[in-house]
Amino acid sequence: MHGRKDWSTLISAQTDAGMPSLRPGPSTRGLRALWHGRSVRSQLILVVLLIELIAGLLGGAVTIIQARISTRVEVAASMELAQLLVSEAVALMQQEVPAEKFLADLSSPLRLIRHVRIVVKDAAGSPLTVRPSVVGSESLPPPRAPAWFAALIAPPIAVRDVAVIANGQRIGTVEIVTEPRDEIEEAWGNIVAIGMLALPVGIAVIAILYVLFGRILDPLTGVARGLADLEQRNYQVRLPLPWAQELAAITDRFNALAQALDGVRTENKTLNHRLLTAQDDERKRTALELHDEVGPSLFGLKANASSMAGTAAALPDPIRGKLIERVHDSLAIIEHLQAINRSMLNRLRPMALGHVPLHDILSELVHDRARQQPQTAFSFAADKLVRSYGEAIDLTIYRCVQESLTNVVRHAQAREVYVALGEASDDAAAAEKRSRQLTLTIRDDGRGIDPAAPIGFGVRGMRERVQALGGSYQVDSEAGRGTCVRILIPLDDRQGALAT
Repeated sequence: MHGRKDWSTLISAQTDAGMPSLRPGPSTRGLRALWHGRSVRSQLILVVLLIELIAGLLGGAVTIIQARISTRVEVAASMELAQLLVSEAVALMQQEVPAEKFLADLSSPLRLIRHVRIVVKDAAGSPLTVRPSVVGSESLPPPRAPAWFAALIAPPIAVRDVAVIANGQRIGTVEIVTEPRDEIEEAWGNIVAIGMLALPVGIAVIAILYVLFGRILDPLTGVARGLADLEQRNYQVRLPLPWAQELAAITDRFNALAQALDGVRTENKTLNHRLLTAQDDERKRTALELHDEVGPSLFGLKANASSMAGTAAALPDPIRGKLIERVHDSLAIIEHLQAINRSMLNRLRPMALGHVPLHDILSELVHDRARQQPQTAFSFAADKLVRSYGEAIDLTIYRCVQESLTNVVRHAQAREVYVALGEASDDAAAAEKRSRQLTLTIRDDGRGIDPAAPIGFGVRGMRERVQALGGSYQVDSEAGRGTCVRILIPLDDRQGALAT
């Protein structure tokens, strides 16, 4: 469409024309880096520090303005007082002493006047004596106030001359010069004293706020830890109620959420257990029907076909050969159907389960896989096993071993496969009042599992079966370093009462 421009071209054109760029500058990025990514506690402390800094700057500015005004007032008042005293001293002294001595001693009664410097000059304008206005300050120490502060406070230097006339003749002059140094030093001392007081108070306030913010925000940290526990499927976590009303409401909602998730997990476990039980019962019924109905029917067909082959032997050659050929074809089909029936029976439910020790059933399963995959070395180890742990646990262990070995054969390309089953007890189990656990480990040295690969139905089914029994299912795998499946199923005393 005509007149349409690309945004990048427009921005470049605006930048070249001197218009401000839409991209954030280095200062903006620096401020964002200083603020974003920090904890709420640090952000609050930074805000308080900024407020204290602004308050300090404003307080300093107000103090300097007040000191400037007071200095000007004090110096002006001292100048007026000095001029008045000089005039009175001249009027009094010239009546009592000779003119020369009077002029030499004129500055003595004026030495206590602050903020001014008195200079007595003769008739020619040459200084006779220079005496500071403060007693004992003939050798003044170097100024304590910095030059920038003195420049802000000091008023303009003012000079006044008072003529000294004796017997109608001018014998000299008293020069009065403003000297605000002592007032500036006093103002600087006050500011330093206030700063020395304000600095520890500010540090103490920051420390108190740091501790206080930590106490106030600690429940939020607890909520973060609680959310991490929920992420790890630990729905039994509960948070203590904080003092703050707003945070207490958040904690209440979190505890309610954790309780609801715990209830949902318990309900899901119950539903999964019921579903698996229903599936196993349906498989059991289907296996019984295949065994009791389809198996005998196939056996009868095979017997009839064999009988037909014997009967066909008495027929003439052309018919006998064709009939025997058809009978042999029928026998082959029947044997194939019998093999399929046995395979389906094993997939639906091993007929030996519950009648043969669990150790022997699993050993036979591993040996069958070894016969089917001669290029892979299979090994099986079992320790401290009883004859049976109940139908649910025995079937779950059998299905997990069966599905894991199937995954190894299909995907792992492993050279060695190790299967171990045994009972164990640990501190965690004892703490949860579970004295015994059944541990199953299937490890291979294959190519591992891609972390980006989706979870298959087989793995999901194994996990659901194990979790329905209150156990845990864990898969550890690295690319090129094999896979290890670890399954823990808790046992109760009733399951240990079965004979070995």
